[in-house]
Amino acid sequence: MGLAVTLLIASHAVSAAIAVDLVKVTKSANKMQLLHQGKVVKSYHVAFGDNPVGHKLNEGDERTPEGRYILDYKKADSAFYRSIHISYPNDADKIRARALGLSAGGLIMIHGENPNSKLSPLEQQQYNWTNGCIAVTNKEMDELWRILDVGTPIEIYP
Repeated sequence: MGLAVTLLIASHAVSAAIAVDLVKVTKSANKMQLLHQGKVVKSYHVAFGDNPVGHKLNEGDERTPEGRYILDYKKADSAFYRSIHISYPNDADKIRARALGLSAGGLIMIHGENPNSKLSPLEQQQYNWTNGCIAVTNKEMDELWRILDVGTPIEIYP
């Protein structure tokens, strides 16, 4: 799993043959980290949905799910530049939503910028603006596109 890649870490080029084996997201810190064998190899400042606190319960709640999922496909023609799909909802999410009489929703992605925003890419990242997805800049999305393999696990924490 993974390709040999060169990553930029702390604004310095570091050459490393790595396979990212986990993506870790901490919602309260607006942080996404790429890990290899338990070590952080790259961090990103990310934006979430307008209502980021708590686990996603249903479609339209503008929350980002919490838990362990898989990056299960890439979408080159995303409405938000490019995107990588997160395998939400899992079976537990579906059961929870059904018990509440709700639809769990879906289409949770890591994606690029909003092409209709009047804000610069860096300004967009200062606000939680998605419908529950995880947003990065287009430049960062290009990097993620190259180095994240389909099948990589993602863990999303509060």
